[in-house]
Amino acid sequence: MALIRWEPAREIQSLQQEVNRLFGTFFDAPAGEAGIAARRWVPAMDLLEQDDHYVLKADLPGLTDKDVDIEVEDRVLTVSGKRSSEHQERKDGYYRIERAGGSFSRSLTLPEGVDPQAIEATVQHGVLEVRIPKPAERKPTRVAIKAGGSPEVVEGEPAEAA
Repeated sequence: MALIRWEPAREIQSLQQEVNRLFGTFFDAPAGEAGIAARRWVPAMDLLEQDDHYVLKADLPGLTDKDVDIEVEDRVLTVSGKRSSEHQERKDGYYRIERAGGSFSRSLTLPEGVDPQAIEATVQHGVLEVRIPKPAERKPTRVAIKAGGSPEVVEGEPAEAA
């Protein structure tokens, strides 16, 4: 009898492959009369930090500014929109549609102090760029220490408004 060493990592990898296979066949299976796989489209997004801005870039091929909405509510920035699917008639032979369409929505929480009115967005060559100015840096405020009844500022700078 041969002994086989148990490796948990191999078991997890095997399980992951099975789940991927299951979901792959689920999404690749024909759905409805058109035979188009039901897929949800989620655009890729990058968030970059620059000196004075955060920059959100989203790949939105084929969409214009009229197809995309950007909203800020309670420090949450939401980019949403809809990309329509291209329908083709099936004739002799076969076809395959890999580009998914449909509605999408992506949200991210903004740092406290961001001014929603200062956020700017542009779309060019299918790339949405949202520039979010960083909030003003909060500086510590010195507290005056009273010595013998007369207030004195220790190593003082005047207190700044927050």
